[in-house]
Amino acid sequence: MTTLAILLVAGIAVVLAFDFTNGFNDAANMVATLVASRAMTPLQAVILVGLFTFAGPIVAGTAVADTIGGFVDLGGLPRSLGVLVVVCGVLGAVVWNVIIWWWAMPSSSTHALVGSLVGAVWVSTGAGAVNWGMDALAHGQMMGVTKVLLSLLLSPPAGFLIGWLVHRLMRFLLRAAHPSVNRRLRQGQWLTAAALAFSHGANDAQKGMGIITLLLLLAGVLPAFRVPVWVIALSASCMTLGTVLGGWRIVRTVGFGIYKLRPIHGLDAQMTSSAVVFGASLFGGPVSTTHVVNSSIMGIGASEHVRQVHWLKAREIVLTWVITLPGAALAGASVCWLALTVTH
Repeated sequence: MTTLAILLVAGIAVVLAFDFTNGFNDAANMVATLVASRAMTPLQAVILVGLFTFAGPIVAGTAVADTIGGFVDLGGLPRSLGVLVVVCGVLGAVVWNVIIWWWAMPSSSTHALVGSLVGAVWVSTGAGAVNWGMDALAHGQMMGVTKVLLSLLLSPPAGFLIGWLVHRLMRFLLRAAHPSVNRRLRQGQWLTAAALAFSHGANDAQKGMGIITLLLLLAGVLPAFRVPVWVIALSASCMTLGTVLGGWRIVRTVGFGIYKLRPIHGLDAQMTSSAVVFGASLFGGPVSTTHVVNSSIMGIGASEHVRQVHWLKAREIVLTWVITLPGAALAGASVCWLALTVTH
């Protein structure tokens, strides 16, 4: 095998590892509301989430993958160097995901991927190879890093506000309901959980797909940026496997550490999260399921009993959000610097 082929195979393996660790962080948040509200057993929840996460990118297209694959421009580099830089960026994101998972805190894999790639590209070729998107923003368009960051910035407040409104409306509609309505609410969660998992697949699962397609393009395997079907299937499968094997540490944090979830809370959180995530997917904006699910739970709790929301835990989560971009950028830059030092 040539050096380029070895780098390409290693790069795909690293991206699949990223999808696997993404299952630790992002996909586990969908399972949390189901388990905490006792709408499903853990096994039922994982099967449902896995099936609809897998279906999401196949049915909904690859708009998010296109965004992720286009915020860095490495076409002017030699093929081997371009592939190496992307591999280092994704490896930095994997390192960061593992660290934050060990702390049992729900961080954003999207933040980690973007920050680590920017750090790797910057240290290897300079800031000019990053598509910041500022010029396009001045003309009323969003692309590149600007589109990614705005999507990440706006989605948590949207989740909080919509969660607050949805829960107020549901409490009004169910104000005279008998406690037996909880059975219907749990059954309703099967539908809303499927919608959320589908939305997650249409957004989060595409991030690894975009990077693998970028690697194939840089290596000359593909003539243009178009996500192959086998890449879609492989990325979705690895993310689902990560959820099954490692997500339970974060399930406990999200499902029990922010607000005590009952069936109505789980249903409202899933409706809110699926609406925000799928809306962003149609726009091509990559968002964090972690951000959206957690902020929707906070909004739901705040609309009912502000003082019963565990804001200390919420502040810890927000802190991890704040440090992920610079932390992952440093991780990606460090991995890339080390790789370039060893190979040159």
